[in-house]
Amino acid sequence: MTRPDSAPGHSADVDPPLPTVLRWLLVLLAIASLGLGIAGIFLPVLPTVPFVLLAAWAAARSSPRLARWMEEHPHMGPHIRAWRRGGIVPRRAKWLATVMMACSATGLLLWIGPWWPVLATVGVMAAVDLWLWLRPEELPG
Repeated sequence: MTRPDSAPGHSADVDPPLPTVLRWLLVLLAIASLGLGIAGIFLPVLPTVPFVLLAAWAAARSSPRLARWMEEHPHMGPHIRAWRRGGIVPRRAKWLATVMMACSATGLLLWIGPWWPVLATVGVMAAVDLWLWLRPEELPG
């Protein structure tokens, strides 16, 4: 639906440009999240995909160039596009996340104290893992 005062072919649903400060804050969030996602490849206690998805969200709202690069990246791109198509998480990614969280939880339980923060962290990982397994693996239909 278009507004009566808008030019032909322009939708009223198009978001107005963001203020410069907000755009730069989102760019910084995208870069920081992408950095954390990359660090998560090497640090088993740090998740990768949630940070990459956050970076993709922030980049889509602030930096078309960064967003395009992420969506076309051979490793990140398929996951970003699948998530945008319907919150799809491939089974392989679910298993990998589950194994990594189990390894992290085991390490925390064996080597870290005091117990209450460790148990809270393991509980959060279990909740995230349950939520992850409830996500679709492919488009319905």
